[in-house]
Amino acid sequence: MAIVIGVRFKKPGKVYYFDPCGLDVRADDAVIVETIRGVEMGECARAPYEVPDEEIVPPLRKVVRLATEEDVSQVEQNRENERRAYDICQEKIAHHKLEMKLVDVEYAFDCSKIIFYFTANGRVDFRALVKDLASVFKTRIELRQIGVRDEAKMLGGLGPCGRPICCGTFLGDFQPVSIKMAKEQNLSLNPTKISGLCGRLMCCLKYEQEHYEEARKHMPRVGKDVITPDGRGHVIDINVLRETVRVRFQNGDNVEVKEYMASDVQRIMPNDGSKAEESAKAAAAVEEEGNEMAEVASEELLQILDDDTVLESVDAAQENEAVAPREKKPRPPRPSRAANAHKAPNASQQPPSRKRQRQAQPGAEGKQETASPAPKRRRGEGRKAPQEAQDAQSAKAKGSDRPPRQRRPGNGSKAKEGQKPPRQAQKKPEQAQTDSQAAERETHV
Repeated sequence: MAIVIGVRFKKPGKVYYFDPCGLDVRADDAVIVETIRGVEMGECARAPYEVPDEEIVPPLRKVVRLATEEDVSQVEQNRENERRAYDICQEKIAHHKLEMKLVDVEYAFDCSKIIFYFTANGRVDFRALVKDLASVFKTRIELRQIGVRDEAKMLGGLGPCGRPICCGTFLGDFQPVSIKMAKEQNLSLNPTKISGLCGRLMCCLKYEQEHYEEARKHMPRVGKDVITPDGRGHVIDINVLRETVRVRFQNGDNVEVKEYMASDVQRIMPNDGSKAEESAKAAAAVEEEGNEMAEVASEELLQILDDDTVLESVDAAQENEAVAPREKKPRPPRPSRAANAHKAPNASQQPPSRKRQRQAQPGAEGKQETASPAPKRRRGEGRKAPQEAQDAQSAKAKGSDRPPRQRRPGNGSKAKEGQKPPRQAQKKPEQAQTDSQAAERETHV
């Protein structure tokens, strides 16, 4: 716990904590305190009192002294200088053609700095303006951009209720306000009716929000069914301030609307009448399920015991087999290579080759056909030309006068429409001469 005093520098401003340093400070007394901006004069808003250490923002500044008459006269002189600086700054803004609105001017207590507050839609380049103001006032110049709510707080005015605006009279900090607060308070969502002088939502929407939230907890919601002294009905509207509920009754084609106090209306909970029955059914189901699980467990235990006896008998049999000596079967003798020699097929049993088949044909005795070398395949020739030559030779050996059958292209070489067939390989002169001799022998035979 620490002993502090509350000091306010502007009438509708925030209260800051300071250490009184043992001075006898009373409420509404002017004091000179040390701040971040330097030495300032403020008004004591609250006499010394104790506060928890958690509420103090370190470092805790100290009170220098109580204000004197000279200090008060210095503050009055600063107020006159602020009015003159305001007019000069307006002229400079018009001269530089800057899109900004000057709101207020504030002199430091020791005239070491002048602060100009302004509003603008966006960022403003005021470097040239600062140079001109510094050349006129010969002191440090600071331009600070503020929002519309701060502007309304500095200028003041009358609100929609006809009273001075709250932020300009007693509000220290701005509280967050949302459109949800207006909906829960059943206010019109017209922006002109729920907005203040600054164009934002009115700060007074926050004052009664806690009461509305607490009252709605004990009242039925719109659109729900309730039980009233006249029977069951449907809620169509509620009044939180008066704590009343409007209920609609449907009697055939007739519709009747009545208003009741919130205490006379009872909300209908889901499945309210059958809680005891449901609990009894749930207990019976749990008991039945427990009995079934016990029966299943006993059956499984018996099955496990039976399986254990079977496994024990199998293990005993395996142990007996492992103890009994096994009879070794004699291996058959491995046959030698000499014994396998008589099993080799004779030359007569082997199928004759193509050359011997051609020699065995009539008209081929005493004449030995010279084998022509196989033509080498060149680049660009078809792969199936050697196969066609072999087909031609086999046809000649069989003695047929039919020309050799040309092989059809396979799956991978199907001729496309408009594409030329593959060119056959040309025969060499030696191969052509050999073919003509074979044809003459066939005709002689």
